[in-house]
Amino acid sequence: MFERVLIANRGEIACRVIRTCRRLGIHTIAVYSEADRDAQHVRLADEAWPIGGPRPADSYLRIDAMLDAAKKSGAQAIHPGYGFLSENTAFSRACKDAGIVFIGPDPESIDAMGSKAAAKQLMAKHDVPLVPGYSGDKQDNAYLAEQAHQVGYPLIIKPSAGGGGKGMHVVRSDAEFPEALATAQRVAEAAFGDASMLLERYVEHPRHIEFQIFGDRHGHVIHLDERECSAQRRYQKVLEETPSPFLTPERRAAMGAAAVAAARAVNYVGAGTVEFIVGPAGDFHFMEMNTRLQVEHPVTELTHGVDLVEWQLRIADGEPLPLSQDEVISRGHAIEVRLYAEDPDQNFLPGSGKLQTLRLPAPSTHVRIDGGVIEGDTVTIFYDPMIAKLIVHDANRAQALQRLREALAASEIVGPKSNIGFLERLVRHPTVVEGRIDTGYLDRHLEEFLVGDIPPTEDVLFAAAAAVLLYDESHVASSASDPHSPWSSADAWRIGHAGKRIVALTWREQRFEIEARGHAGDYQLHHGETSCEVRGAKLLDNDLSARFDGESRRIPLRSDDARVLLHDAHGQRYSFARAAAFAWESSDAAGGNQVIAPMPGRIVLVKVKVGDVVEQGQELLVMEAMKMELALKAPRAGTIESLNATQGEFVEADAVLVLFAD
Repeated sequence: MFERVLIANRGEIACRVIRTCRRLGIHTIAVYSEADRDAQHVRLADEAWPIGGPRPADSYLRIDAMLDAAKKSGAQAIHPGYGFLSENTAFSRACKDAGIVFIGPDPESIDAMGSKAAAKQLMAKHDVPLVPGYSGDKQDNAYLAEQAHQVGYPLIIKPSAGGGGKGMHVVRSDAEFPEALATAQRVAEAAFGDASMLLERYVEHPRHIEFQIFGDRHGHVIHLDERECSAQRRYQKVLEETPSPFLTPERRAAMGAAAVAAARAVNYVGAGTVEFIVGPAGDFHFMEMNTRLQVEHPVTELTHGVDLVEWQLRIADGEPLPLSQDEVISRGHAIEVRLYAEDPDQNFLPGSGKLQTLRLPAPSTHVRIDGGVIEGDTVTIFYDPMIAKLIVHDANRAQALQRLREALAASEIVGPKSNIGFLERLVRHPTVVEGRIDTGYLDRHLEEFLVGDIPPTEDVLFAAAAAVLLYDESHVASSASDPHSPWSSADAWRIGHAGKRIVALTWREQRFEIEARGHAGDYQLHHGETSCEVRGAKLLDNDLSARFDGESRRIPLRSDDARVLLHDAHGQRYSFARAAAFAWESSDAAGGNQVIAPMPGRIVLVKVKVGDVVEQGQELLVMEAMKMELALKAPRAGTIESLNATQGEFVEADAVLVLFAD
């Protein structure tokens, strides 16, 4: 086994690889950009080397810097993780030429699958089922439009060199095709340096089911069953699980055999994933092969009792596969979701900033946390805003879903906004619970999954207020030198009775004031014209137990000196910030005379010029930030007075990009 391994990646996957290496006694070497000098993967590794500036192009995508660090540190092998250089043929070949083992497939295999078009042509030769389409080398726009018409609509445009859903567009008519093609080409050129496209007939209401495959240098190739990845938003996976609730044993066997055939077609060695589109009737078609470990690999590990990173290390060192196909056994059900710093109510706008609070459920036999940050770390603008992966496992799907609901309820992120509330709705939605979701369902019915501005009910406000009162009373008493003194009470004590207190809470910039009298769990609460008698209130673990107007209830809840987090009877999450009980003023954001940058990023397209008259909602600029494109639109109709951005320019957050005439 290798003694020294360099991890050519960052964040969660780097930490994940380090954990396995440490268990195997392998010395780990991390690399880091200027933005990651204090990152967790740097702290966990045995040693770490700087490789350049904060942008990926200046650090994690630099083959020369990776090899230089590997040579100087004495690394025998490099694990690429996923993303960045993990599927880069030149990197795999450069490692080989430098005498360093690339923990992944051979460059020839990566090259064969790196182009979606070439991969489809190869799969056709090996009788792997394909979706009708065009994947040729002729790429002029007129010819592509002609091919699109022949393939028929609806069809999907895909960057040939792409991944992660970038640049993909569904087109339903000849009229839509030219603009969609131009957008896809621009995104592909920026993201992959290759604007070539392929066209596929779009399968309506498909499922996305992938198979984990593994090959060794002794001629063995197996699969470790499937992962259902049909819950997607804009082609980005949101929830992954195994086994698929859709597959029958016969379909699983047929798809597994096709996945192994695809791997054998390129003499595959190491971990890979063969992805299929599956129609409502069960027909399946090869989509692509990812020549690396997948983000969602933990669900396979939990159901099969294996460590896929350990398999990667051993196979790269020349060992045979530890299991034959007949020995692959799946037990129970596993589900994974990813916690992101993003705002679902603002079109999933990625966020950045310090993680003031990061609470995640304790790992157990049923819950696994794979993360790359801890409380106090900063989510930067330069990389994917994933905070952690939350993976659960139980005997069956229903129990796994319940484990996931509990794990999400126990999670809290304060600082950048997060998608926790969105995920909580997702795992309660009937279409997900019943296993009926297809890849386009979320995009068609997104409003069903968004938290939105659902104001807290009076019951929610009274529960939050009772928690604040209990918290304050217990903490004032515990810190007092004489806990029995009336001066050590937090109940606004007056001679002969407990006085009035004001509990002030804010939620989504709304302020709520609850008037309270009483102490020690017995309170009379008022909000506006509504009142509530609370008796026997106690905080037990992460629950509030009390009688509200005589009705006994247990409410999942967590309270501290800054916030109250609770879930109502329907599972709706409410996070209240505590506020001063006295004067409070609001300030309106800037009016509609300007367009500002929502975050740091690069301007990729300027669609207007000074003097142009525009309509409300018209797209003015396109900005690239945190691995996605953002369309910046006119806040109102008017005339452009000044334009402070040029194509290719990097702008800071809150920079005024467009100013309207009064």
